[in-house]
Amino acid sequence: MNFVLNFPLFAVVMCLISSVVSSVLPGKIARRLAMTLYAAIAVMNACVLAYTSAAGEAFSYMMGHYPQPWGNELKIGILEPMFSMAFSVVLLLTVVGGKRQLNTDLQPEKSNLYYVLTDLIQAALLVLVYTNDLFTGYVFIEICTIASCGILMIRQVGRTTLASVRYMIFSLVGSGLFLFGVIVLYNITGHLLMPGIKETVAELWAAGEYRVPLTTGICLVTIGLSIKSGLFPFHFWMPDTYAFGTPSSSGILSGLVSKGYIFLLIKSIYSVFGTEVFYASGVQNLLYVFGALGIIFGSVAAIRENNIFRMTAYSSAAQIGYIYLGIGVSPVGGVTAALFHVLTHAVTKPMLLLAAAQLTDMIGGKKRFRDLQGTGHVHRSAGVAFAVGSLSMIGIPFTIGFMSKYLFAASAFDGGWRLMPTLLVLAVSTILNTFYFGRTLIRLYNKPLTPLRGPVRFRENRSYTVSAAAMILLNIGVGVCSQPVVSLISRGLLLL
Repeated sequence: MNFVLNFPLFAVVMCLISSVVSSVLPGKIARRLAMTLYAAIAVMNACVLAYTSAAGEAFSYMMGHYPQPWGNELKIGILEPMFSMAFSVVLLLTVVGGKRQLNTDLQPEKSNLYYVLTDLIQAALLVLVYTNDLFTGYVFIEICTIASCGILMIRQVGRTTLASVRYMIFSLVGSGLFLFGVIVLYNITGHLLMPGIKETVAELWAAGEYRVPLTTGICLVTIGLSIKSGLFPFHFWMPDTYAFGTPSSSGILSGLVSKGYIFLLIKSIYSVFGTEVFYASGVQNLLYVFGALGIIFGSVAAIRENNIFRMTAYSSAAQIGYIYLGIGVSPVGGVTAALFHVLTHAVTKPMLLLAAAQLTDMIGGKKRFRDLQGTGHVHRSAGVAFAVGSLSMIGIPFTIGFMSKYLFAASAFDGGWRLMPTLLVLAVSTILNTFYFGRTLIRLYNKPLTPLRGPVRFRENRSYTVSAAAMILLNIGVGVCSQPVVSLISRGLLLL
């Protein structure tokens, strides 16, 4: 067997071991270990992606050599290593970019615990992407939930505790519904491994048997993961979470954690329910409607905000809506657009949040747009990063966000009656995005109302500047050279 086939399991085990080791290490050493780990996992996933892309087929990794229905497997095609690699790179850049705030927000004696939690999040994201077993997916959903609350609460201010409780409540509701869905599907099919469930579901649906219980199970799994990822109207945990968490935590929660749940949902649609059964059940219509509502209401709420972090949070709710809109449009073009937008949001949103943190730090932590006026001239790297991220969210050509909106518009023509509503929602949301992001950029580059300090020099915050430059290059690079990425996504869907 090719040694590369072991890399997915090795990556998960390395994260778990690192989390244990980091718990007894000093903070600086734990940080270096984490940075090395995330870079190594990105390289390992790149090797797996090269292997599966060249082979043109997926492979399964059976753990313990127990057969169905009790076995535990990983399944790796093209999408799995591709998104695992992207998540690892973004995690690395997000933690690097928020270094200065982490040094300020974390108590020195507890700083190593932050990297214990990020290691667990990395392990959970890998399993959510790789798993071929629904119950294992549930276990790591809970691990991801607990670790996510931990990185939010680790900043010792009162509002983070409140935000963590709110986040935990929504997350537990979503996890509970997902677990109930798994139980329903297991009772009907007798399987926990995805291939066994899919085969039995297809047979029962074709025979016209257990359609109501099957639809119930599909709804529970879908709604549970939708709640956890912040689909409208379950997005109310976002504003306080992104506004009061340390910037690296906000970037991880917005750019990565919610995307892990979405990827598991898409994998379930293809590998558990089957696209024919899922789209025949009508559940996609709910996702389409709430996705469209999320786009509009999230954008309107962002316009009404006067706090840069809360504005960015409501923008995230709108961007999550795009993804679910795509899933609801069609099983090929729509899901391809949704997966591409997962990458778009994963790359762009941490860049916006980290840049906002750099800009607000310059004025004593004030977050109102009036106070931020002129800061783009002073902190040039943060100003440029926020500008590129804003233009990407609007959908300006040569950014990754433009390609996302193009793919959503193209997929609408395969959506039947959804064609005109989809194009209308895209047009309205683009106008709204232009309004609130354009307003913010005008503030950042307008003449300051009060005197500001001199320009920030590179040596004052090397980590952030390097991270911002890398995120900008990723954003524009994938935006300009998007066709290979879209091709990989299209090929990967065939292997799910």
